Amino acid sequence: MQNWLLPEYIHDMLPDEAQRVELMRSAVIELLRRNGYQLVSPPLLEYAESLLIDSEDEKHLTGQPNDRDLRTFKLVDQLSGRTLALRADITPQVARIDAHLLNRQSIARLCYAGSVLHTIPAGLNRTRELLQIGAELYGHGGIESDLEIQQLMLQALALIGVQNVHLDLGHVGVFSALVAHARIDASLERDLFAALQNKDSTTLRDLTAGLDSQSRVAMRVLPTLYGDCQEVLGRARQVLPPLPEIVSALADLQIVADRLKVASLGIDLADLRGYHYHSGMVFAAYHAGSHDAIALGGRYDDLGRSFGRARAATGFSMDLRQLHRLLPIEPAQLAILAPYAEDAALSDAIAKLRASGEAVVVALPGSAVDPDELQCNRELVLRNGVWQVALIFNNSNLKAS
Repeated sequence: MQNWLLPEYIHDMLPDEAQRVELMRSAVIELLRRNGYQLVSPPLLEYAESLLIDSEDEKHLTGQPNDRDLRTFKLVDQLSGRTLALRADITPQVARIDAHLLNRQSIARLCYAGSVLHTIPAGLNRTRELLQIGAELYGHGGIESDLEIQQLMLQALALIGVQNVHLDLGHVGVFSALVAHARIDASLERDLFAALQNKDSTTLRDLTAGLDSQSRVAMRVLPTLYGDCQEVLGRARQVLPPLPEIVSALADLQIVADRLKVASLGIDLADLRGYHYHSGMVFAAYHAGSHDAIALGGRYDDLGRSFGRARAATGFSMDLRQLHRLLPIEPAQLAILAPYAEDAALSDAIAKLRASGEAVVVALPGSAVDPDELQCNRELVLRNGVWQVALIFNNSNLKAS
């Protein structure tokens, strides 16, 4: 086997992609900084129990290992003998920082950007090494913080050039309120969860046969409550029982629908992605160029409990490498080729060009110079005793003197 081959679904980023992704990263981090979000950088490697804090909750609900657990690479620490894990998601790490290290009593706004690794790809043509970027807001449980996070996510997508975004809203409180009201046991809750995730109306009809009429109707109608925001909310108020939790959830969704500035907005009350993890409103952004969600988020007020301090929390995350694939190809930013010479005036000219933002490539002595390979379309030439920038008209290989 050739030693230059990479594992399946692991990819290098070549210069054009790497440069553009870095510009995207820095632009989003700057947007978040200007909105009061402080940058944190957790380690790539932690003890497995810290990264898989919601494992038992999801296993209880689904009967299967936690989705994050299945996506996480694990290894044995040679120093302690304990199981370590390579992070598959940065959100639990930021929750740990808020709960245990910062320990602030007031609102904390944190942001991050870093690689995460998945054991299996998140979708077709996706890499297993994602560049996750996101923001988390701790210490506020009101709809205002949900709106702030959603607006920031939309602003970040627009900033990096992703257009025609569709946003889907949901609220896990609707399903959890129905489960509590009908006193549904864990086994049936697990089966209902699976049926709703698959929008399997036939199985849902069979599973709800033994419920009281109000709960039966409500559960069976949930898979149909998706689509146009105002229409779905209107129907939901008519067909769902007026439980306080449901009334509150629908009211919050209405507020967001009225205030968010997004061209395409929908609601899906049967979308229970992250039900074990989220505690309130959830949202997902989509784009015509991708079958998968391009950004995800929601409220997760109980996550910090595993670190000894539960705090109201909401946030979003997205993968910059996935988003890069949605953007139109841009021509490379071309540089200026400079000769190698012990010349103070030349060094001064190069320094001034670089200070102005230009890339200047110095041709090293004795090497073949191909302006195309170096992505140079201009060169520094000495004219009348002054170093000047001139276009390169002949890109045939040159020999550096």
